[in-house]
Amino acid sequence: MKRPSRITVPQLVALKQAGEKISMLTAYDYPTAALVDAAGIEAVLIGDSMAMVVQGHETTLPVTFEQIKYHAEMVGRAVQHALVIVDLPFPTNHLGVHRVIELAGQLLKEARVQAVKLEGGADQAPVIAGLVSAGIPVMAHIGLRPQNVHQMGGYKVQRDAEKLLADSLAAQNAGAFGIVLECIPAELATRITKELTIPTIGIGAGAGCDGQVLVLHDLLGLTNGFVPKFVKQYADLSTVISSAVENYKTEVRSGKFPGPEQQFR
Repeated sequence: MKRPSRITVPQLVALKQAGEKISMLTAYDYPTAALVDAAGIEAVLIGDSMAMVVQGHETTLPVTFEQIKYHAEMVGRAVQHALVIVDLPFPTNHLGVHRVIELAGQLLKEARVQAVKLEGGADQAPVIAGLVSAGIPVMAHIGLRPQNVHQMGGYKVQRDAEKLLADSLAAQNAGAFGIVLECIPAELATRITKELTIPTIGIGAGAGCDGQVLVLHDLLGLTNGFVPKFVKQYADLSTVISSAVENYKTEVRSGKFPGPEQQFR
C-alpha cells in the first residue's frame, strides 16, 4: 500500500475549512516519532516539553536550542507523513527578528522540520511576520505559556478573554498558520476558534478547538508525578515497563535467561 504524501501547511489549514479535526502529538526521538507517524497523526511537535518529560526538569525553560535541534533531527528522519513542527525554546524568539530567522532557518535546513512554534501573540507579531516573510511557517501559542511560568505565577488557567482574543487575531494577522490554545476555558476557546480562519489546536482548551495536542508521555502513562487535568491516559506503559524489567531481572537471577533459543551454537 502506497503511503500518503506528507501533509503540508496549506493542507493542515484546509482541514479547518473542511470541518475535519486535527490530531497532533509530541515526539522526541526516532522510534516513537515513527510510531506516531505510522498511526496517521496529522502533525508531530518536537516540544520544549522534553525538558520536563525527557530531561527531568521542573519547567520547560532549561532546554537549549542545540538540544531541541538534536531531537528534531531524530524526529525529522522518522516522520514521512505528518507535518513536523518544532518549538523555539526559551528565549530564542526574544533575540531579535534576524537572529530568530537565522536559528529557525537552521532547523528547517538541518532537521527536516517544516514549521516552528513560538509562544506569544500580539507581543510576538513582528517576529511571526519576520519568520513568515523568510518562508518559515509559524504556529503561535497563547493562553498558558510555559516559558512565562514565573511571570504568570505558575501553571494557571488563563481567563482574560479580551487579551486572548487580541493575541489570537494578532498572530493570525502576522501570518501564523495555526495557534495553540493552552489552558483556556472551553467556551472562550470555542469563541476564538470561530473568530479565526486558521486552525486552533487545544491543550486544556475544550472540544471546540479545530484540533488537539497532547504530550506523548502523558498519553502513554509514562509521566512521573503530577498529571494535568486535561490529560487523558490511553495506556499505562509505566506498569508494563516496570513489569517487563522486573521479569527480566528475575530470569537473569534464576538463570532462565538467556535460554537455549537466545544462545548461539
